[in-house]
Amino acid sequence: MWKPATPPTTSTNKSNETEKTMTPPSTTPAPVMNEPTPAAAPRNAALNMQEQATIGKSLVIKGEVSGSESLYIDGRVEGSINLPGNRVTIGRNGVVAANVVAREIVVIGKLKGNLTASDRVDIRNEGSLTGDVVAQRISIEDGAFFKGGIDIRKPGAQNVPAKEAASVTPSTDKMKEAVTA
Repeated sequence: MWKPATPPTTSTNKSNETEKTMTPPSTTPAPVMNEPTPAAAPRNAALNMQEQATIGKSLVIKGEVSGSESLYIDGRVEGSINLPGNRVTIGRNGVVAANVVAREIVVIGKLKGNLTASDRVDIRNEGSLTGDVVAQRISIEDGAFFKGGIDIRKPGAQNVPAKEAASVTPSTDKMKEAVTA
C-alpha cells in the first residue's frame, strides 16, 4: 500500500478553523538529459538579441541588399549582399546567386558567389557553396559541398583580393632604394 512521503500538514484559516490538507508525495525528479546544442544554433546568445531580417521562402529579390542588421534568407536572392558587421544565414530553402560581404556567413542552403567574412564562414552539412571564400576562419561540415578557393586572413589584415594585393606590393627596385638610404 502506498504511503505519502510527508505527513499531512495543518493550516488555519481566518476563522481559526483547522483543516487538514494533503501535500503531494515528494518524488525524486527524473534525470534530465542534456541534449547537445543543434548545429544550426547561433554561437553566441548575444546574436539572438540582435534584430534579424528574414527573406521568406516565397520571396525573390534581385539587386543589392545592404543594411545594419543580420539576415536570414530562406527565399531567392540574386545580386549582392553587403552587411559587413552582421551575420548572413542562407537557410535550408535559400538559393543565393550573389557575392556576400558580412561578419559571419552560414550556408545551409545553396549559394553561388564569392564570400568575404570579417570573422567566419560556416558551410553546414546540407549546404552547397560554389565560389571563393575570404575569411579569418572557415568550417565545412561533413556532407557539405564546396567548390572554390579559400583565403584565410589573419585578424587585422586588410581584405584586399589576392590579385589586387600583387599590384600593391612595392617593386624590388623601390625596396632596394629604401634599404640603401
